[in-house]
Amino acid sequence: MWGKKPEQQDQSVPPAIPEPKIAPPPKTAPATMEATKMSTDALRPSATSSGSATARLGPSLHVKGEITGHEDLLVDGSVEGLIQLEDRKLTVGASAKVTADVIAREVVVYGSVKGNLRAKDRIEIKKDGSVVGDLTTARIMIEDGAYFKGSIEIDKTGDAAPHTDLDKPAYARAATPASKS
Repeated sequence: MWGKKPEQQDQSVPPAIPEPKIAPPPKTAPATMEATKMSTDALRPSATSSGSATARLGPSLHVKGEITGHEDLLVDGSVEGLIQLEDRKLTVGASAKVTADVIAREVVVYGSVKGNLRAKDRIEIKKDGSVVGDLTTARIMIEDGAYFKGSIEIDKTGDAAPHTDLDKPAYARAATPASKS
């Protein structure tokens, strides 16, 4: 080493360059799980305030036949036949034309209905609504400006109290012969 010139020194070992420190990647959930969560949220149907899903029949759709189901239904198109939603709500939209008998828990009419309506809980006819047919329900609401032609029967079958003679109107009690004791 002492006798060598600087250009003759051993060039096989390069000068030491410190390696840059790279931070490890952040720990996250796998991309496939995140994508699955996002797509599931995006595909959820709209929900009503009670949390149940509402199906919708759009304004350009026309159905002839029977509609049955176990979810709330909003009709904006036209239906001819029968709509049976036993324990659910039917909403007849402002542009809807329904020519059908309806059986549901609740019926709200903004559009036009020709047919008999039977609701376990209530029937509402909004101010621009039109119903031609007989109504059977426990509760009824008809707004000012609504059109209704038919009969109304208040059916409170949910009452636990047994029916007695006092439940009859006065004229019916008077016509009933008194029992002899």
